[in-house]
Amino acid sequence: MSQSASVAQPGAVAFNVRNTPPPSARGSARWWVLVLIALGLFFMVFPFLLAVINAGKTPADYAAHGPLSLPTSIDLTGLETFWREVNFTRKLANSVIFSGLTALFAVILSVLNAYAIGVGRVRGANKLLVLLLLGIMIPQESLVYPLYWLAKSVGLFDSLTSVIIIFSVLQSAFGTYLLSAVLTTFPREIIEAAEIDGASRRQILWMVIVPILRPTLAVLATFFFIWTWNEFLLPLVLLASNDNQTVTVAMGVLFGQYTSDPTTTAAAALLGITPTVIFFLIFQRTLTKGVVVGAVK
Repeated sequence: MSQSASVAQPGAVAFNVRNTPPPSARGSARWWVLVLIALGLFFMVFPFLLAVINAGKTPADYAAHGPLSLPTSIDLTGLETFWREVNFTRKLANSVIFSGLTALFAVILSVLNAYAIGVGRVRGANKLLVLLLLGIMIPQESLVYPLYWLAKSVGLFDSLTSVIIIFSVLQSAFGTYLLSAVLTTFPREIIEAAEIDGASRRQILWMVIVPILRPTLAVLATFFFIWTWNEFLLPLVLLASNDNQTVTVAMGVLFGQYTSDPTTTAAAALLGITPTVIFFLIFQRTLTKGVVVGAVK
């Protein structure tokens, strides 16, 4: 007997009976998916909410009611202590300079490398991509000593310049791999039309290709900024002085000094994550637009 059959009655229109789930089953499946998404969102947001709640408590309130209770009164002593003890204004400026310049230089390096590989079709392009992938997969722990020795040798130890150069190169490995795949399929007709009009290779890159790739480059820059902001190990090793440290390094140092003060620890976590959240919310439309444009292309 076939899975579908035609049923007809006198004076009635024939219809097909198939083994499809009823509308109620499909509706319940959608609800389960929404519940799972809501649970995932809750577990992602919960640490941030916990930091907000406990950053406004007094140590006595925290000890009496625990970390999950709402504060009985708003107390910003933990925020003031963390801001004062680590000179958060200086650390915030260092992190913004470090992350912003790294994102900018990494995008520029990625564009130049990808243009040479994807459009210029240099020899050994596949081997270069394999080397870039190895650079992405190598753990940072294995790079600590070589990079420390190089920074000491060239006189850039304990300088923001050293970490900006290092992370610009590291981040550009992923950017080059992504953009080279995009430029490999870039329409040759556009490039040939620009060449006929007398455009040089530099003009083709900056006046033809980059404007078309602007949404993708904006997405790359946003991710590079966030990834660089959250870096801890290499900045901890290469930035020894207190004036050159970033927010993440300051948080790590503070946790060792104030492990018995959970409200200050919560304040440090809140101040550490807030700039990246604000940055993400500001550029959320840029991310969405870049992903949609890339999918349409």
